[in-house]
Amino acid sequence: MIWASGWRLASAVSNAGGLGLIGSGSMYPDVLRMHIQKCSAATAHTYGVNIPLIYPDIEQHIQVVIEEKVPVVFTSAGNPARWTGVLKEHGITVVHVVSSSRFAQKAEAAGCDAVVAEGFEAGGHNGREETTSMVLIPAVCDAVTIPVIAAGGFVTGRQMLAAMVLGAEGVQIGSRFVASDEASSHINFKNAVLQAAEGDTRLMLKKLMPVRLLKNYFFDQVQHAENEGATDEKLKELLGRGRAKKGMFEGNLEEGELEIGQGSALISSILPAATIVREIFEEFEQAVANPVKKI
Repeated sequence: MIWASGWRLASAVSNAGGLGLIGSGSMYPDVLRMHIQKCSAATAHTYGVNIPLIYPDIEQHIQVVIEEKVPVVFTSAGNPARWTGVLKEHGITVVHVVSSSRFAQKAEAAGCDAVVAEGFEAGGHNGREETTSMVLIPAVCDAVTIPVIAAGGFVTGRQMLAAMVLGAEGVQIGSRFVASDEASSHINFKNAVLQAAEGDTRLMLKKLMPVRLLKNYFFDQVQHAENEGATDEKLKELLGRGRAKKGMFEGNLEEGELEIGQGSALISSILPAATIVREIFEEFEQAVANPVKKI
C-alpha cells in the first residue's frame, strides 16, 4: 500500500483490533524511521512494516526495522531466504507474501512464521500466475504447515469468513483501507476508488512486474504499448519515475499510476479505519451466525 499506509493508518488499524502495516515501498530509510517512531507513539498494540525485497536500499530498510524494534515484518516481491533469518535473529515475526503454493513452501523453508496467499484480484504488484484467491488459498493451505493469511479481493466480513472456510487463519485487506480517513492517498484517488465497478481494473505490465491498475489515460497508454509489442525498455520509459506517486499521492487521475484491487468494486464510502475494522468484524460475526443469509 505505497502512498497510502503510513503511521496514521497503521496505528489506527492496530488500535481498532487489527494488525496495521506501514507500507515502506515508497519511503526513504529516514522517512520509514519517522513513520515507525510515530506509529510506536500512537499505539500500544502490535503493528508491522511491509518491506518489498526489490527495494533498492533494502539493507537500510532492514537495519531501520531492527534498530527501531519493529515486532512484525511482512516481506514481499522477492526471495525471503536472504533476510528472514536476519530478522528472526532479532526477535521479529516474519510473514512473506506469495502467489503460489510453490513459493509458499520456499517461504516456509526459509523460516517464515506465516505466509500471505495473495490472489491475482489484489491491487498493486501481483503474481504472474493469475491464480484467483478461491483457488490459491486452499492450495497454499494444503502445501504448508505454517499459518496462511488470505489476500486478494477481500473487503467484507463475509469474504473473511469464506477465506477461513478455505483454511486461512485470517485476511490481509488493502484496497478497503485506501478509502479510509487515515490513508495518505489523495482524495481524488479515494473518490476514484469509490466509483470503480467490476472490470475497471486490470493486471498490466506483465513484462516488467505485474501490477493491477485502475483504468485511466495512463492505463490506456500502457495497454496500447503492450498491444503494439513494446519492449521492456519502452515500457520502462513509459512508466518513468514517480508515476505511482503522481496518481495515488498527488491525485493526478489521468497521468498517474492508480494501483487498486478488484475489491474496489465493493467499496462505496470513505470511513475512519476503526469504523472499517468494526464493520468487517460485525459482518463476519453475522455471517458466522447466518452463513447462507445475505447481510
